[in-house]
Amino acid sequence: MSKSAGPGFSRRDLRTLTLAALGGALEYYDFIIFVFFASVVAQLFFPPDMPEWLRQLQTFGIFAAGYLARPLGGIIMAHFGDRIGRKRMFMLSVLLMAVPTLLMGVLPTYATVGILAPLLLLVLRILQGAAVGGEVPGAWVFVAEHAPNGRSGFAIGVLTAGLTLGIVLGSAMSSFVNSFWQHDEVLAWAWRVPFLIGGAFGLLAVWLRRYLHETPVFEELRKRRELVQGLPLKVVLQGHRMAVVRVMLITWTLTAGIVVVILMTPALVQSQYSISAAEAANASTLATLALTLGCVIYGMAVDRFGTTRVLLVGSTGLALAAGGLYWTLQHAVGHFTLAFAISGLLVGVTGAIPSLMVNLFPAPIRFSGISFSYNVAYAICGGLTPLAVTLWLRAGEAYAPVYYVAAACLAGALAILIARSAPSRILATE
Repeated sequence: MSKSAGPGFSRRDLRTLTLAALGGALEYYDFIIFVFFASVVAQLFFPPDMPEWLRQLQTFGIFAAGYLARPLGGIIMAHFGDRIGRKRMFMLSVLLMAVPTLLMGVLPTYATVGILAPLLLLVLRILQGAAVGGEVPGAWVFVAEHAPNGRSGFAIGVLTAGLTLGIVLGSAMSSFVNSFWQHDEVLAWAWRVPFLIGGAFGLLAVWLRRYLHETPVFEELRKRRELVQGLPLKVVLQGHRMAVVRVMLITWTLTAGIVVVILMTPALVQSQYSISAAEAANASTLATLALTLGCVIYGMAVDRFGTTRVLLVGSTGLALAAGGLYWTLQHAVGHFTLAFAISGLLVGVTGAIPSLMVNLFPAPIRFSGISFSYNVAYAICGGLTPLAVTLWLRAGEAYAPVYYVAAACLAGALAILIARSAPSRILATE
């Protein structure tokens, strides 16, 4: 942003950060709302005589397709983000999310068009995955390159908090729909409401992002004619392989915190510790809200204490949080909600992790470097993590989630320590 902003944020800076975080929250709401209505989708988009377990499996397969599409969408949007501008891709990603979400709200069901219904749903889900693959790394790059000197950590933390807030919005919408309408009404038509609202707000986010400005870093590169020539990804893979490895390792840490501690725990406590669905849902909401706050706190800490110190302390805290949470479930289950909220706060280290990523790649290929490394690692870890933890639990190891998170935190610590010996990348051109 403007150099006259000094150590603080100008009004224009705050508007940019607010619009970016708001758009991220709405886009992630659109991406995640599908899972909150998975059981309804399973009943409406597959044959009624199909076994329930098979309908659920195919529904979650469509949900997973969104994750598998993330790398391809991220690579394509990052390519053009490094070549023609961050802002254009920033607007495209939210549009590419809003339109499929809106269309999901008007899709015909299996009873109307037969097998075409789940196929159309799959296509729209793939488009959503491609959109979020470009949105998340693109948003980190956008706000980091806009932030005043010494405040990029806070900007990235707020942006990441916006993404996690999208999960809270999805959960709140699910609770509202299921409490306001009867189950028959939800099956008949009310399930469409969250998708229609999400699509409409997504289009609003597209309109609001028209008022954002291209990042000063990219404008300076264009002015000096220093934009990357050829394929940005080719440059990344030829000259920055170690940075790719570091981002993939630290992404494993991020994935473990979000997937294992935040997303899997509500289901695990119901099946493993007989906690009611209502209690698990309430605790999950508190933990996610704590995560949103934690992202901001850790982002501020990066600006104050530096990326290396914060991430090393934060990774250790994440491992201890997972251990404390599952110790509580074993020995003091009555304090589960409090333990989950504290764990959510410590998972907030995920709001500081992108600060390492944006400094590992030079500006001309920053978007492509982060997008490729992060999305490929997230697709792999996001797909394998639930399977690995579940199989480990079935083998009789009650602390399997803890050991998995601890292993991921060690991988993240390795990435941090390796990166410490590498030259730091400035966020702005001199």
